[in-house]
Amino acid sequence: LCSYSTPQVLVVRDWRLGAVYRMLQLLVLLYFVGYVFILQKGYQECETSPESSVITKVKGVTESPSKVWDVGDYVAPPEGGSTFSIITRVEISPAQMMDTCPESLTVPGAACSSDQNCPAGDMDVLGHGEKTGRCVPSTAGPGKSCEILAWCPVDGSSVRSLRSESLAQMAAQFTILVKNSIRFPRFGFSRSNILTAERSYLKSCTFNATSGLYCPIFKLGFIVEQAGEDFAELAEKGGIIGIIISWDCNLDLPGTECRPRYSFRRLDAKAASAAPGYNYRFVKDYSWKGTPRRVLIKAYGIRIDVMVQGQAGKFSLVPTAINVATALTSLGLGSFLCDWILLSCMNKQRVYSSRKFEEV
Repeated sequence: LCSYSTPQVLVVRDWRLGAVYRMLQLLVLLYFVGYVFILQKGYQECETSPESSVITKVKGVTESPSKVWDVGDYVAPPEGGSTFSIITRVEISPAQMMDTCPESLTVPGAACSSDQNCPAGDMDVLGHGEKTGRCVPSTAGPGKSCEILAWCPVDGSSVRSLRSESLAQMAAQFTILVKNSIRFPRFGFSRSNILTAERSYLKSCTFNATSGLYCPIFKLGFIVEQAGEDFAELAEKGGIIGIIISWDCNLDLPGTECRPRYSFRRLDAKAASAAPGYNYRFVKDYSWKGTPRRVLIKAYGIRIDVMVQGQAGKFSLVPTAINVATALTSLGLGSFLCDWILLSCMNKQRVYSSRKFEEV
């Protein structure tokens, strides 16, 4: 407790130890100068969570055997948000009306042999309606199933009654406008992926990474191709494609150097054996001779998820001072390692130890 230690400079003329010491110093300097300061921009204050807004708009028409489809028919939801789906194939069930009919045999517990197997009033969470208490012949094949009160005929009761229609004839040519604006609140910096003020520009351009970077209008076929997928297969089974917009902004440079980068990838599991692809159901309600009816449609489509990420950096004295101090401190690691070699691994370690540590 009553002693004080002060460093003593001991010059050891050994080329091997000197080479190790200088090599360690060089590695530390290369790491901090090359990686920390140049690649990672350790002299900047960073913000990695930009505020972002996304507006989308789809255009195009196509046809199926029954009708012509426009944007109001095949895009859901229609609000133009960052997530939407484009229908590429539909399976249309026959017109349904509220009535009693046999439950589909694909529903667990629907098969029966007598009325006792169908308690009146029961409703199965996986079924289509309320049981009436009767066991009746199934319309989908041999056997019987419980009679239910539901929208009849129920979905899946007869595969032969489904009508499948493809919308993929012109779907690859659909255009998608992706309007994105970001803001880094810490630096008060805003940017948009559309710069031109001319309305006519967006009516005649499509996206190109070099000549049309600020024309964010993508063809659906181009998006699928860039994600590495086959359009015909994706349109048949459905799937989810992500459009990733990345903003990497160095605010020490002019604001025009902050540019968006686009990448595309498939987000759902392509080879999934359970529930592959992407599909959903919706209905079209109408009235026939005063009786409410509906058409049930199972839609297969390509869902688009637009995701925005980014970071911005600007010179700041605090991170610069911290990283410089860390670099200078790290240079001492070379001295620590060389001292250990000097006092533990060399032939004259006792002589070096007696010179290095001296009591006064």
